[in-house]
Amino acid sequence: MTGRALIDHDRLLDVLVAEGELMADTADGARPDLPIPSRPTTTLADTIRHVGGVFRMVAARLRGGNGPVRWQSEPPPGGALVEFLRGGLHELVDELQSHPADEVCASWWPLDQTYGFWRRRMAHEATMHRIDLQSATGIEVFTVDEDVAVDGVDEALTLWFAHRLSVIGVSGSSEFKVAVRAGGRTWLVSSHGDNKAAWRASPADTKSVQATVTGEPMTVYLWLWGRLPFTAVRITGDMDAVAALWALLRLATH
Repeated sequence: MTGRALIDHDRLLDVLVAEGELMADTADGARPDLPIPSRPTTTLADTIRHVGGVFRMVAARLRGGNGPVRWQSEPPPGGALVEFLRGGLHELVDELQSHPADEVCASWWPLDQTYGFWRRRMAHEATMHRIDLQSATGIEVFTVDEDVAVDGVDEALTLWFAHRLSVIGVSGSSEFKVAVRAGGRTWLVSSHGDNKAAWRASPADTKSVQATVTGEPMTVYLWLWGRLPFTAVRITGDMDAVAALWALLRLATH
């Protein structure tokens, strides 16, 4: 059902570990003031602080059952940024590994109140920011396996577009229905004023759409998260409908 990951949660935990360690390896020795290409006002150091803080915040939330009031969001005075990132990663992974993925816990998505939600969310969080760091340092940006990218497409649409926009109070008069296709799967994404929705569909359900977005899973994954330009995917149909989707996604995933 929509709301749960498309791949095994143990695999997502492995992705989190691998991507987090790769982030740390990429940042080790790199200039902290390097700008992130997709967000030029954000630096490599900003990104490490953000991710290291998020890892600690989620670990504290899982231990306490609610959103923590305080968590460490900066390394200690004189502390190394890379070690701050690694320490947060290990703290989070230890907490996630100590609970089955299907065990109930609080999350900010009503459709998935389990530890599996956090395995998935943090795996994609780490992946996107690893890509940011590799892009900033000018080294080769590694791709992810197709099944991981497809799951990332699903999460970007069903969680961030369909749910996050309402949480942050985004409303508007834009109306569209767009199909997104990648890795042999299809999603329908619609906006009618304040109502935003995205769901897994079959190719036969796309007859009434205004436009279709297609591409390789990694390309669509990065495009949805704003790590590739608007023109990186193939668009057929109403370009304005896709532009409206793109603009809303930038708000949702900012």
